[in-house]
Amino acid sequence: MISGNGVVHGNSIHHVSVNGSLYPSKTKSRRQRWEVKPSEMANNTLNPIRAIVDGMKLTPNPDKPMIALSIGDPTVFGNMPTDIAVLQAMKDAIDCQKYNGYAPSVGYLKSRQAVANFYTCPEAPLEAEDVILTSGCSQAIDLAISVLCNPGDNILVPCPGFSLYKTLAVSMGIEVKLYNLLPEKSWEVDLKHLESLIDERTSCLIVTNPSNPCGSVFSEEHLQKILKVASRHCIPILADEIYSNMVFPGCSCPSMASLSSDVPILSCGGLAKRWLVPGWRMGWILIHDRNDIFGSKIRQGLVKLSQRILGACSIIQGALESILNNTPQSFYNNTIHFLKTNSEICFSELCTVPGLNPIMPSGAMYLMVGIDMDRFPDFKSDVDFTERLVTEQSVFCLPASAFEYPNFFRIVVTVPEEMMVEACGRIKEFCERHYCSGSHDKDCEQ
Repeated sequence: MISGNGVVHGNSIHHVSVNGSLYPSKTKSRRQRWEVKPSEMANNTLNPIRAIVDGMKLTPNPDKPMIALSIGDPTVFGNMPTDIAVLQAMKDAIDCQKYNGYAPSVGYLKSRQAVANFYTCPEAPLEAEDVILTSGCSQAIDLAISVLCNPGDNILVPCPGFSLYKTLAVSMGIEVKLYNLLPEKSWEVDLKHLESLIDERTSCLIVTNPSNPCGSVFSEEHLQKILKVASRHCIPILADEIYSNMVFPGCSCPSMASLSSDVPILSCGGLAKRWLVPGWRMGWILIHDRNDIFGSKIRQGLVKLSQRILGACSIIQGALESILNNTPQSFYNNTIHFLKTNSEICFSELCTVPGLNPIMPSGAMYLMVGIDMDRFPDFKSDVDFTERLVTEQSVFCLPASAFEYPNFFRIVVTVPEEMMVEACGRIKEFCERHYCSGSHDKDCEQ
């Protein structure tokens, strides 16, 4: 009801007439002093890698040029350029001037269809409506977790595993439960441990294959066992397959969706790694529903969530069909050959170093190395070990504590071959200097 003086009564909100217009004004809205605080989400957001690396004292040896084996970016050293066909696709998309505006939040239909065509298979068919284009695979993972989980739920995350899963989940009030990978079994999942973590609030199982940080590739048989656990407990899977098809010769890597008969899967991927363009920020979610378990609500949820940032880069979307269809097989083969050769060099060199236990990868672009800390009494932890490696040898490897897996470090194998050989030589020299055959012997004390 509006009174004669222009005031609306009710709900403690007053509408005051100003120049003939009605404007709402809340009572007691004036603050007495400035007090701007960060949100709980901001306070709860923490990247474990940054938390550890930013606290390290990284002062390289001035007599040795720095070799960074820590960054999962294949473009850093310039030795792994993308293919000319990929660049031409981008040039054409720019020159045609058709992709300078907003695209639909889920992506252009033509671009989504191109991704569907590229990844479809008889066991896991895809149509354009099954594809959501995103700003990199990281956003795909963000959307997948967001659509499947509520605050108070928990998700199952591999350990060691990509740190972003925890960063995203914890910021949303979602509990992270780490399931173990077994280094002695080439980083296969500890299935019993995985199953022991499941409860009524478990809303998502994340499977990374091929693996960052391990470089491991699960066999079809092992993937089937993981699917059986998910099926028994009716838990959907988020399959992080950004390194899909980046596997060494003699090793196969079927998608999880192609093996699933009843477990619904959101598969996340993108251009970043296989096409060597991480900065282009083009990713996607492939919706593999089974028995209409996701149904329309999960799809609608993904559409709504995608509208928060109004979609992926339109220029890259315009180039996407050409990138997927015209990149020659030789480009993929050359990339794999280089990664395998560098991995073999690193593995064979570090195998001869007492106190280190490298684990040969089967794909991706990483290699994990175990440290027998008892043999290196000069160091308190893998963080201390890798910090001193920088100080003495100017070689930076990422301590696996960043992946919540202490006493290991991760090596990125994308550096030029001669640099990999040099780095391994320096690591060997470092370890020989600090290695102790018995950690409690007096001759080990310095």
